[in-house]
Amino acid sequence: MEERWELVCAWRAGVFSMSELCAHFGVSRKTGYKWVERYEQDGVVGLSDRCRAPRSCPHRTSDEVAEAIIGVRRQHPRWGPKKILDVLARSGAELPLPAVSTAGAVLQRAGLVQGRRRRSRWTHPGRPAVTATRPNQVWTMDFKGQFRLGDRSMCYPLTVQDQFSRYLVACRGLSSTRTSGVRSTLRRVFAECGLPEVIRTDNGSPFASAGLCGLTRLNVWWLRLGIRHERIQMGHPEQNGAHERMHRDLKAETTRPPSPRLSAQQRQFDRFGREYNTERPHEGLGQRRPAELWTPATRCYPSSLREPEYPGHLEVRRVRTHGDIKFHGRRVFLSESLAGETIGLEAVDDGLWSVIFNTTLLARYDERTQRIYG
Repeated sequence: MEERWELVCAWRAGVFSMSELCAHFGVSRKTGYKWVERYEQDGVVGLSDRCRAPRSCPHRTSDEVAEAIIGVRRQHPRWGPKKILDVLARSGAELPLPAVSTAGAVLQRAGLVQGRRRRSRWTHPGRPAVTATRPNQVWTMDFKGQFRLGDRSMCYPLTVQDQFSRYLVACRGLSSTRTSGVRSTLRRVFAECGLPEVIRTDNGSPFASAGLCGLTRLNVWWLRLGIRHERIQMGHPEQNGAHERMHRDLKAETTRPPSPRLSAQQRQFDRFGREYNTERPHEGLGQRRPAELWTPATRCYPSSLREPEYPGHLEVRRVRTHGDIKFHGRRVFLSESLAGETIGLEAVDDGLWSVIFNTTLLARYDERTQRIYG
């Protein structure tokens, strides 16, 4: 309103033309003349905003029709607009009935419609891979093929890389692929670097199993931490192409020849990681270094894990030692990897239940056939 008043004052001063004033204030000449005309008719009050609502609405639903729709709804609280309009059409009343959507809007304005509870959108393990657009959105993880050290012991290098920045988050030589060693390594990594949104692996041990959804104790732990687990397709290592390319350099620069002991080999891995992250230009990054793009994750590693919380309409069960639950008087086997965890069951149809763990849809359970569909 102040700018409109300035335009009118400048116009009345006669120093500038209307074209010059409108160019200065960023409005059209038609708008400029409109404000001058309003000021001359109503004074300063005429420069204030006016209601833009139309004075009339010919196609607006009449009060008589709205009352008829509301009346039928009050008699039959569970009827929707389709049924209500059909009843009014058959009643013989000569009313201009609106569209179904308009009748629904009438009921909603009258406060006679209760919104349906929206079904939860659960994530699913192993869903199609996403492409990272920011650091820590996707971490890729794998074991570089084992090799024998100088003392004849075996070394299994576990590598973790940020897909977006190519930053080598961890490269740790382990004595085996057992879950305990992997979990211990990741615990240190999570404490130092935070938690990613997604971890992507292949289908080997200990990242996947032949059980329900390929669950293992390791990825159950990730799900508890709010990390989604993605797996590449079997026989398609190119889906983790950047990680495989890093493995080629890792092997060439740290294992030929191998070190005499695991401690010495770890020093080779650490040296490679520093050089790979801070010195080596990466063609896929426009010759930038990964350390220039990567920052630690904002989600911190919690000191203790909280129990999953489920909406009130889910039936909650605790998975027993052998991986089964008791549901409606029957034993339903899920996975030994879930032993001790709580899961939720959501009814989706008559006798059909969704099996939920934390925020992840694991499977569907058909109570009639007693079968689990992953």
